[in-house]
Amino acid sequence: MRFLPLPFASVRINAGFWAKRQEVNGSTTVPAGHDQLEQAGAFENFRSAARRGTGQYHGPVYEDGEVYKWLEAVAWELARRPRAQLATWVLGTVPLVAAAQDDDGYLNTFVQVAAKGSGRFADLAFNHEIFNVGALAQAAVALARTGAGAGLLDVARRAASQINETFGPGKAPGTCGHPLIEMALVELSRHTGDRTYLELSRHLIAQRGKRVLSSGRFGPSYFSDRVPVREATSLEGHAVRALYLACGATDLATETDDEQLLAAVKGQWASTVSSKAYITGGLGARWDGEAFGDAYELPPDRAYCETCAAVASVQWAWRLLLKTGDADYAELIERTLYNGVLPGVSLSGDRFFYVNTLRLRAEAAQAGDDAEPPGPANGRRPWFATSCCPTNLMRMIASLHHYFVSGGPEGVQLHQYASMSIDARAVHGPSRLEVETNYPWDGEVCVRLGEALGRPWELALRVPQWAGGASLRVNGRAAGPEPVPGTYTRLFRNWEQGDEVVLELPVKPRRSRPSPEVDAVRGCVALEMGPFVYCLEQHDQPARTPVDELWLGGGSLRAAARPDLLGGITVIKANGVVRRSTGTAPLYKTTTGEETVALSNSAPAARADDAGVSSELTAVPYYAWANRGPAAMRVWVPEQ
Repeated sequence: MRFLPLPFASVRINAGFWAKRQEVNGSTTVPAGHDQLEQAGAFENFRSAARRGTGQYHGPVYEDGEVYKWLEAVAWELARRPRAQLATWVLGTVPLVAAAQDDDGYLNTFVQVAAKGSGRFADLAFNHEIFNVGALAQAAVALARTGAGAGLLDVARRAASQINETFGPGKAPGTCGHPLIEMALVELSRHTGDRTYLELSRHLIAQRGKRVLSSGRFGPSYFSDRVPVREATSLEGHAVRALYLACGATDLATETDDEQLLAAVKGQWASTVSSKAYITGGLGARWDGEAFGDAYELPPDRAYCETCAAVASVQWAWRLLLKTGDADYAELIERTLYNGVLPGVSLSGDRFFYVNTLRLRAEAAQAGDDAEPPGPANGRRPWFATSCCPTNLMRMIASLHHYFVSGGPEGVQLHQYASMSIDARAVHGPSRLEVETNYPWDGEVCVRLGEALGRPWELALRVPQWAGGASLRVNGRAAGPEPVPGTYTRLFRNWEQGDEVVLELPVKPRRSRPSPEVDAVRGCVALEMGPFVYCLEQHDQPARTPVDELWLGGGSLRAAARPDLLGGITVIKANGVVRRSTGTAPLYKTTTGEETVALSNSAPAARADDAGVSSELTAVPYYAWANRGPAAMRVWVPEQ
């Protein structure tokens, strides 16, 4: 392994953009999660199971997993900023889960309460029994590692052992329809030192591709069960399932030094991000099956881009980054955090998107109140019957700083930037660093050495791909080599306490154009600045200039700070054109020789003054849209 993760408490984000988001997550989102889960009956399911099945089951079959993911968020948040209420919830929830567990270790309240007649593991494709144990193991490890409590660890180990006794090597064939257990077992093995869990993960990953999970209208691709993991060349099927499986396979390759498996998952990552990823980092182009589409099938107005898929993408890229040290993975993490994960939660922290579209038309129809998930035209929602996205967001944001820095014998690596304190002594000897920055709005990153090691070591700073013209100073003087976008700038020296390194990243507006292979947005352009993707939202445009009729014109792009808008942002101003028909334009036109005619006698051809009128466009960061109510929005804009 090239890079090593630092212990959770070794990095603390102190101020700025992500500190605000973490504070809202801890003070609003996590408590809202508790209240919503209580209201949905999720905790009552465990009470019923503890009474040995007396009572009514509430929610979908995977409701246990939502409690475990929320509990993991509580663990990370307790370590980040202890609160009495969080500790009380841990003290109440852990014994409740333990009381629900059967004597042999089996734990799944849906089966224990609602499906006792059908028996255990009657529907591996959809009942999520093994998935839920994976989420349980992740929560247990988080509680143990943060010192929030080790009581859940024994519950998780017994549940995992029961899975091993049922589906382990030499036992009954089969695996879960929804991957997650694979990476959870590796983490459980790392924490406990018990390789039984590692071997179970290896065995379950090897089950994929044997086509044992086809069910109903969903074929084996939906379950990542069409092709063995080692033979797959790209991700397919249900996006979240495929990404979680890729995380587990990467963990397994790392722990066992399996170069063949590592090469396979690296190839899958490269293929997926080069042909199936949205500019936001979002993954999953199809509502049907919440699935990846074909290569370059990336429609903006029908984008699914489930928030859970963005979270899983960050988790996968982080694993590959630690194993390989390749800056491309850190680049994808940054793009996805700002533009794929963060849009899933409102600035207030208590409303969510399950689906993250890249375009909402002015006349888009709202889905019915019973639609699951509701469409983007419904706006952000306080909760979902399937609440995986809110609980995933909670645990990702609470543990966010874990993804910013790594270490190792050779030095310390900064992958993402925020004002933060870093204590790298656990993996690197006596090294403390302080980072000060107003990133992402400003590109100056200042790193000060708070403690010297006494021998030379390397400080590595990632230079984003968009940061052409970056510069570097050490103690006020220019330092080489010149930073190269898309790589790490590496400084190897005998650092002294008080040394200061300043990395300057030019944060300027820019135009981005799609590959010509992406038919849906050919001829369009997106606006970006720093790590942010921007969008046009109807709220910010001049009166009577519908977003649906705006085109991007030529000329320069201008950045303007707006501390009064959407919690404090920088907008992009651009020259635009309103392409509005003055008559009832035909849907299609055809040209024969010199004459243009409409393909419908019921509508006249558009008149010459449809060429457009000039207008100044205002773009806001995509993560901040729909915080003023749903309104027309687009990321990709036709270019004049």
